[in-house]
Amino acid sequence: MTRIIDFYFFALKVVIALLLAGMVILVFGNVVLRYAFNQGITVSEELSRVFFLWLTFLGGVVAMREHGHLGVDSLLKRLPPASARIAVLLGQGLMLVATWLMISGSWTQTLINLPTTMPATGISMGWFYGAGIAFGVPTFLLILWDAFQVATGRIDIATAQLVRDSEDEIALDSHPETAVAGSGTKA
Repeated sequence: MTRIIDFYFFALKVVIALLLAGMVILVFGNVVLRYAFNQGITVSEELSRVFFLWLTFLGGVVAMREHGHLGVDSLLKRLPPASARIAVLLGQGLMLVATWLMISGSWTQTLINLPTTMPATGISMGWFYGAGIAFGVPTFLLILWDAFQVATGRIDIATAQLVRDSEDEIALDSHPETAVAGSGTKA
């Protein structure tokens, strides 16, 4: 099961990279065509918008799995372990409610907008609103899994890093061979 999940998130990263590449090609190509030939790609702006939307939502899922979203956990570090566990479970419960609202709202909007098409491409607007479902379902499952692990004691709240305090921590995680400035140790 772990291999399937790892493959799913690897595939998400590949899709994100392809969406980013498609966006760059469409926007750069459109700029070159407009300035050099006084022409343009009609669908460029619309497709770039859809690509960016999907890239953002899928990237949010990947960041959720890697606990890469920014947050402040200074209060949790000051609470006793039992209180910290309750606070984390309460926070995850609230995230589950918010994610459920996202899923249900996206589902409703997708169904409402399926017959509506985008003006330049003719693609159904359901694809636009479907990104919320593609974000919401895996995110809901990830939050549920984390809540289960916290509730059963598989995640130690005292040592776990459920959020990132700064963007610098995220940058250091992606480049572990970089030495932390002034400390002489590896990150």
